[in-house]
Amino acid sequence: MIDDTTGDGTPDTPDERDRQLVAELGVVPRLEVYFRRVRAEMPPDVAEVFSRHGLTARHGGALAQLAVVASVGVSELARRMSVSLPTASELAGDLRRAGLVVAQEDPDNRRRTLLSLADNHRRSVESLVAARAAPLRRAMERLSARDREGFAAGLRAWADELDER
Repeated sequence: MIDDTTGDGTPDTPDERDRQLVAELGVVPRLEVYFRRVRAEMPPDVAEVFSRHGLTARHGGALAQLAVVASVGVSELARRMSVSLPTASELAGDLRRAGLVVAQEDPDNRRRTLLSLADNHRRSVESLVAARAAPLRRAMERLSARDREGFAAGLRAWADELDER
């Protein structure tokens, strides 16, 4: 049998490295399917607003960002979502018109607008985000503290790579 790995156990050829990477990351398409089906799990009040106003998954992504912070400026929302400032501004405007988000002047900088979830939809949006995060939370609870740390570091590294695109 031919050893096709280097001395440290790493695959020797680019093709073998690609095959190993695909095998290791084969879970990514399953995760994509999970994230795409968020519409079916929306609380009825939020689903109705999405339907009535023609909101998309990107709008849902903005809502998820707002569910984990008290308020955020449009520039910060753009950075968090890895979208352009005009795109974040458009998403925020759509969400404001739909009544899911409120905007107010930043008391420390009058030129800056702060966005937050509308009080009448906050509970629904936060419960949706919590429900969507539950499988990840359960998976992390099964890991040792060391593995949890490594897994969280891996997720942060992945998110950082996405930010750099």
